Amino acid sequence: MKLHGKQYSSAGTPLLILHGLFGSLGNWNWHSRQLSAHFAVHALDLRNHGASPHSDDMDYPHMAQDVLDYMDAHGIARAHLLGHSMGGKVAMQIALLAPERVDHLIVADIAPVTYGSEHDDIFAGLLAIDIATLSSRTEADHLLAPYEPDELVRQFLLTNLVKTPEGGFAWRINLPVLKHNYAKLREQPEGLGPFAGPTLFLKGALSSYITEQHREAILTRFPQARTKVIMHTGHWLHAEKPETFLRLVLQFLQADAGQTAR
Repeated sequence: MKLHGKQYSSAGTPLLILHGLFGSLGNWNWHSRQLSAHFAVHALDLRNHGASPHSDDMDYPHMAQDVLDYMDAHGIARAHLLGHSMGGKVAMQIALLAPERVDHLIVADIAPVTYGSEHDDIFAGLLAIDIATLSSRTEADHLLAPYEPDELVRQFLLTNLVKTPEGGFAWRINLPVLKHNYAKLREQPEGLGPFAGPTLFLKGALSSYITEQHREAILTRFPQARTKVIMHTGHWLHAEKPETFLRLVLQFLQADAGQTAR
């Protein structure tokens, strides 16, 4: 599958940014622009998200291969990978299957484990919106509110609701396929062996996606992993504390070069 991507710069080591479930490369625009001063940044829309193609197949092996195909198409032999949530699992899958293609690995607020059904209410809320009769984004927000009380999360989810040329609305995510394959998206990434390269896990202090119980699973697959915690943040740590998130990413990626993060 040919993924949609945006290249922010061409100088420096390639850095690929992978968004989470219901996200898109646009969610990472600020970070992409900031990081482009140091790296050849490529932000990607994963399959069934953003402007990338839709497919009935939705699992981590397919998504990892999509990214590797993107790298091949753009002449990228090796890159830093930065992934959040679902995108973090895609990044881990790539590192485990093709470690020779990964320089540094950064995983934001997700562990290499199988999770429960944290998004059932969100799926129910999104599917409760009848886009055939929807009159406005405000109406969509009201319909979604009983399922997701956090207004900021609702605003994020509704970035996937786009106007059609006829004046109506459509989903740019492949909502039925995401729902059908949700169990696969909850699974842990798999690979041929551990990834021995430099690895950073970034955790939101208020998030339960990475816990002490996940430590063994992390170190078994990523023996060089270190973990940094961003205080007063939840799962959306990069959006809640963007400057802190950026500083930690730069410190990690520039450490080997003996540089100091700006």
